Amino acid sequence: MRSRETLLRLHRFRTEEKRRQVADMEFMIQDFTRKYEDLDAQVKFEESRNGVSDPSHFNYSLSAKATRGRRDNVMRSIAELRDQLAEAQEALAAEEQELRRVEMLAEKETGSATPMPQAAATQGMR
Repeated sequence: MRSRETLLRLHRFRTEEKRRQVADMEFMIQDFTRKYEDLDAQVKFEESRNGVSDPSHFNYSLSAKATRGRRDNVMRSIAELRDQLAEAQEALAAEEQELRRVEMLAEKETGSATPMPQAAATQGMR
């Protein structure tokens, strides 16, 4: 009985940890998306200020070129995080399913263990 409670606590801990990981990744994606939008606005501003929007043009702003590189790196990071998020969500779903299974086993154990002593006590009273 004690090992079942320990197993249940372990699965609850694992599930909560997976939920925290998923939430952290979602927050990071939102944060990176905001950064991407800020960098994109900076690139557009610099291009409009300079009047050249073609990065291969000899007169293209070095500031815009550097910001464009940072913006592209952020976009790659977002794509990688989305892949990791999908994996983390799958792991969370599997852990939640395992937790439900362990909880059901614990309920069955508790449910079947409780009526037996009561039935024995009632038989002894007759």
